[in-house]
Amino acid sequence: MLLAAGCATRSPGNAPVEDRGTGMSRQQSTVTEAVKQLPGFENAGKPGYYTVRPGDTMIRIGLESGQNWRDIVRWNALENPNLIEVGQVLRVAPPVSEASQVVTRPVSSGSVAAAPVPAASASATAKPASAPASAAAPVVAAAPTPAPTPAAINGDEDVGWIWPAQGQLIAGFDDAKNKGLDIAGKAGDAVLASADGRVVYSGAGLRGYGNLIILKHNNTFLTAYAHNQTLLVKEDQAVKKGQKIAEMGNSDADRVKLHFEIRRQGKPVDPAKYLPAK
Repeated sequence: MLLAAGCATRSPGNAPVEDRGTGMSRQQSTVTEAVKQLPGFENAGKPGYYTVRPGDTMIRIGLESGQNWRDIVRWNALENPNLIEVGQVLRVAPPVSEASQVVTRPVSSGSVAAAPVPAASASATAKPASAPASAAAPVVAAAPTPAPTPAAINGDEDVGWIWPAQGQLIAGFDDAKNKGLDIAGKAGDAVLASADGRVVYSGAGLRGYGNLIILKHNNTFLTAYAHNQTLLVKEDQAVKKGQKIAEMGNSDADRVKLHFEIRRQGKPVDPAKYLPAK
């Protein structure tokens, strides 16, 4: 699981040791040096950059920034995405050379390697987290048929959304308490792609979401489908609107339901304002 660790700054000893050369204690000097050396600190607060917070993971950072977490790893040349640190500053917008490129591309043949399990740590010596067994191991459809590449959309809002499930709406959007809609159903009910897109995450590595699928639809929108029983698509697979991508379940939830989010440039928005009236 993509677990987050928020460790306190390490103390080199039981009591501060005076550094006669600087007038600072050795402990103070060590802390100051560590802050200065955090990767990307010079970009903190700039547009297109993100400062890692306690509890963050690469998957969560991707969801919050509206990006594929694998792209963020590549843009920052991270050798091990498990070793991000609290306070580290990451690029979460494409470099100028990639900014005009289409985010979707034809699905590649063959299998896709399993995703690593990124975890945030406040210590440079943090060890990677390992992936726990989910309530229901994701199931990948055999030999999926390549889906047409979604059209290039340059910030286009006209996606043509559909409802991802047919059950009763049991919880609406609340920016503070519920970042999407909750739809009731029975275990095994179909969960559908709300629009054409590409799978940027399929797994159980984000706490509170259970078995989760995240689709990227264009440079503006992501959707998230949580608490599934079974996952039927894999990362980097292109999907069509209305395609069955999962089966409803209660993983990391108190009842069987689909939690559905639409994220506009990483910010949760009310799906009811985008979905057609029932």
